[in-house]
Amino acid sequence: NYPFANKTEDCLTMKFLFSLFLANLAVASAGKVIPGNAAIKADSEMGMKLLSQARKLEENGDDAENDMSWVVGYSLKFQGCHHVKQWNGDADDDEDVKIATKRLVRFRLCPSDMCTETNAGGCKSGYGDYVLDLDTYINSYYELKEQVTEQNCENHMNNNCDCDDDDGKGDDFNRDYCEYDCFVDAGMSECVDQNPYEDDEVEQVDIKEYLECAQLEVENNEDRKLEEDEEEVAYYVGPYCAKQGGDIYLGVFTEDSCSEFADDYGGKTTYEELTGQTLPYSSESLVGMECLSAQEVDDDGEVAVYEQFEELYKAAGKCENNLAEGTVEYPNSNACSYIEGVRIVREDGVVRSSGGRASPVATAFIVIFAMAFVAMGFYVYYLRTRLGVKKDTLLD
Repeated sequence: NYPFANKTEDCLTMKFLFSLFLANLAVASAGKVIPGNAAIKADSEMGMKLLSQARKLEENGDDAENDMSWVVGYSLKFQGCHHVKQWNGDADDDEDVKIATKRLVRFRLCPSDMCTETNAGGCKSGYGDYVLDLDTYINSYYELKEQVTEQNCENHMNNNCDCDDDDGKGDDFNRDYCEYDCFVDAGMSECVDQNPYEDDEVEQVDIKEYLECAQLEVENNEDRKLEEDEEEVAYYVGPYCAKQGGDIYLGVFTEDSCSEFADDYGGKTTYEELTGQTLPYSSESLVGMECLSAQEVDDDGEVAVYEQFEELYKAAGKCENNLAEGTVEYPNSNACSYIEGVRIVREDGVVRSSGGRASPVATAFIVIFAMAFVAMGFYVYYLRTRLGVKKDTLLD
């Protein structure tokens, strides 16, 4: 036996294992390095906290926020909708949903002369990007769209429809028929509340009642009872993001946070069973891809910004780095990191951040320790070879 040789081999083995440990430790540590320009994940706790802080900073910047005159030349363009799963702080009972769905909308303000419906982004330059919770966005959007539609319908009626019941009309003249035909012929069906040619009108659902998660009121719901305690089952209707993130639909849910669908079809089947009608906006988006101008012109010809635009702008997290220079005195970029984190919306509609960009620091650590690891391996091999030569010499 040659104790010296055995001890040397043991020592070399320990060195080898220790170098391997250091290399692995370095790789693991390097993987945790966060580069300064990295996007913050939208579904992370840091991301949600950042968005909250961004909005608080905006609320405190009253002087900058009050000047909305520049928005007159801009139009609203819907960018997309996504889900973020988060802990439900209002869950008190065992039946309450513990993981609630937070829905966020990303929209853009484009220069009106550059904004187009066909371009999903609306415009390629001179824009500001914004993010806002779905409930606030959809309420303001719906009010804005309703107001714009009302003005367009009124202008079309006054300038293109001869539907006044004056002396020049025959005895069989019907104002309702005239207005209906005028709007339909112009492709403005949104201006029509009811079809006067149909006697039996189906009662229309008031969409505004369900722009936020609200309980579905059903007159006869005898078939929907819990088998165990015979209590009536409560259902809720509210907006949600489509799987691809490009549309916002109405769905039926089983709890008051509108996180759990009533069936596998977004609640459409349940709604039909309960009401005998088709759930409105279950396959047609509540929001369109049109460009909505912020400019409001009153009866006196005065130009102003729609009130709903101001509400949307002030409530949203902002990233105004791409606004043309001089548009605003102090561009707001408080939510840029958060918006940058909204990268990919997968088929399930839940936001996922894209693979992070490579960190130069992490890459450098990996390369250095990989080279050191290889060098250590050669050194171990060299020592083992020398020891083998010595052992053969001693034996001889």
